[in-house]
Amino acid sequence: MTSQHDGPSRSAPAVAAEIAEGFEIVPGDPRLGLVILADHASNRVPADLVALGLPPAEFERHIAYDIGVAPLTRALAARLGVPAVLSRFSRLVIDPNRAEDDPTLVMRLSDGAVIPGNRSIDEAGRQARIERFWRPYDAAIGRTIDAAFTAGRPPVLLSLHSYTPIWRGRPRPWHCGVLWDADPRLPDLLLDRLRGDTELVVGDNEPYDGALIGDTMYRHGTLRGLAHAILEVRQDLIADAAGVESWAGRLEPILREAVTHAALGEPRLWGSRTGPIDGIDRRA
Repeated sequence: MTSQHDGPSRSAPAVAAEIAEGFEIVPGDPRLGLVILADHASNRVPADLVALGLPPAEFERHIAYDIGVAPLTRALAARLGVPAVLSRFSRLVIDPNRAEDDPTLVMRLSDGAVIPGNRSIDEAGRQARIERFWRPYDAAIGRTIDAAFTAGRPPVLLSLHSYTPIWRGRPRPWHCGVLWDADPRLPDLLLDRLRGDTELVVGDNEPYDGALIGDTMYRHGTLRGLAHAILEVRQDLIADAAGVESWAGRLEPILREAVTHAALGEPRLWGSRTGPIDGIDRRA
């Protein structure tokens, strides 16, 4: 577990803006105790990958990126003054929310679409994409979290995602879902406050389960003992500027409360529902 500092450093610099092929860092104050992540922010495919052999329409679908997440991430980072890290490549190129050894890291088939540019990818091609896209994005998250530790404020991590309103012909009833593994600190707060809004149907580990060994939250939240959660918002609710503004306004006071909650800022290893870390089960 990463060591703590005695208190915030008044001289700690803001996290600087940075844009690279694989990531963008939105600047913010690391002393505020929150880092926002957007793993599937972009549907971009570099020109040399020739759109992976897919027609343009496929890149407007959820298979290519999480619709609405990039503007929501930017809106919250701006409102709160905190740093954020966004991917700058489509999840069809490589999925940054997977472990390096996950068989779905480079998808050959996604929701009925065959990905020609991935269908015959070999191990060398897979490793090349890891080095070019996956690893720089992962390192950018690590640096941003390190800046918060340097400032004396271990951060709360919030990863934003979105999901389709209908899956395999069945409507999804939730307006949003809080995904988590074994650490309940941030999920409990999010679930309680969001469920306090009578207009919302809020899923607890719906529409997906948050226990995925090796994913972004596992690597940067679970293994570092940081309070963390994934918030999934239904895509149709943040598909336009009005929806993004509405959700940014809804989430801003909840996240302000989260970063002032003392228990959330105390690094603690909880283990994982997928199994113990380093052979020791630290779950409460």
